[in-house]
Amino acid sequence: MKELERTLADVQQQLVHLKQGDQNRVSMIVFSGELDKQIAAFNIATGAAASGMEVVMFFTFWGISALRDAKTRARGKDFFSRLFGFLLPRGVVRLKLSQMNFFGAGPRMIHFLMRKKRIPSLKELIKISESLGVHIYICQMSMDLLGFQQQEMIQYEKIKYCGVATFIAQARDSKIQLFIS
Repeated sequence: MKELERTLADVQQQLVHLKQGDQNRVSMIVFSGELDKQIAAFNIATGAAASGMEVVMFFTFWGISALRDAKTRARGKDFFSRLFGFLLPRGVVRLKLSQMNFFGAGPRMIHFLMRKKRIPSLKELIKISESLGVHIYICQMSMDLLGFQQQEMIQYEKIKYCGVATFIAQARDSKIQLFIS
């Protein structure tokens, strides 16, 4: 009888967790700074947001490069921060492909084909994401490590600079969790 009561208590606790958890949310970590993976991440984000889901994207390490404003430069950086700023792509136009980059010809071909087939570019997908209310969280630790500053990032209504704990709090109760690497 005691075992049955314990089992029933466990089932009730699991039901409470199910009622509280599994929000209608997609949470994704965007680790990659490669063009094709960024397109995939924003395509998923816009699709989920358009279907009524809340979307939280957490950009860390190389993924942050896509969110750098190509025209903005920050001042007062140390040597390593300037070096990372020089070596890493600045904005969506300079991102490389993960496969078939062909010394920069691959991304130009992808951009051409996307225009030809009337597929939104990465830049357009980011704007669509913003209009659909997609939340972008940028890892502050990665920003500090790579020497990026907030003023170097794109203008985006729902952008937040935070630590991993803030993202985990969002992702914990998400229906879908993705890692774009």
